[in-house]
Amino acid sequence: MVRVGIIGGSGLDDPAILQDARDESVSTRWGEPSSPLRIGVIEGVECVLLARHGRKHTIPPTQVPNRANVQALVDVGCTHVLTTTAVGSLRKKIGRGDLVVIDQFIDFTRFRPVSFHDHFEPGQPAHTPMADPFSPELRALLIDTARELGVRHHAKGTVVTIEGPRFSTRAESHMFRAWGADIINMSIAPECALANEAGLPYAAVAMSTDYDCWKDDEEPVTWQQILDIFEQNVEKVVRVLVGTIAKMREPGVSAG
Repeated sequence: MVRVGIIGGSGLDDPAILQDARDESVSTRWGEPSSPLRIGVIEGVECVLLARHGRKHTIPPTQVPNRANVQALVDVGCTHVLTTTAVGSLRKKIGRGDLVVIDQFIDFTRFRPVSFHDHFEPGQPAHTPMADPFSPELRALLIDTARELGVRHHAKGTVVTIEGPRFSTRAESHMFRAWGADIINMSIAPECALANEAGLPYAAVAMSTDYDCWKDDEEPVTWQQILDIFEQNVEKVVRVLVGTIAKMREPGVSAG
């Protein structure tokens, strides 16, 4: 049976979206997750919602308990994970409000646990393959849904995840572009890596809200700018997620 974990934020706990919803407080061997789990049904599929930064956005990026978040979804039986994230665009072609179905990450964080393996059992080193960290099957469903809905999107993109909570300097922004990153945020890389370690197929749909600070003819990003663009476009993200989840109730959806 498919049970989808959803890590994200605003708009995803709308009662009209999540039916028969109930809250469940859980604890894991890594501590408590960012928020209580909201469990219910979307389009006939059991779903578990988790607010990455807390329901009132009180948890800074570095303090997000990623290990507890992923472990909580494993512990309640999730089979797949879909996530949402606001990102800055590092490419002219990715405009404000565009969606990006991420296919690669660059981890530029410094202070976060990025593995469940604090030590190895004797003779059992654990090195998880990470060449293609985002589930091809889930990405295909997201892309097909965005196309069907007529939502402007990009079928792939590399995200660089920075530590935060500050934004980039201009020098850093240009460096990330030179590295081949297409978008920038403060959350996806550690979360995705942990999901892979846990054996959970993981995919992320990103919404571009700004141009970071590399673009000379644009004002550098501000938090208010991010909020404004996100609020104007969050409905698109929700529609893509709901449409994707509807496809996951069909026979043939695997844990790939």
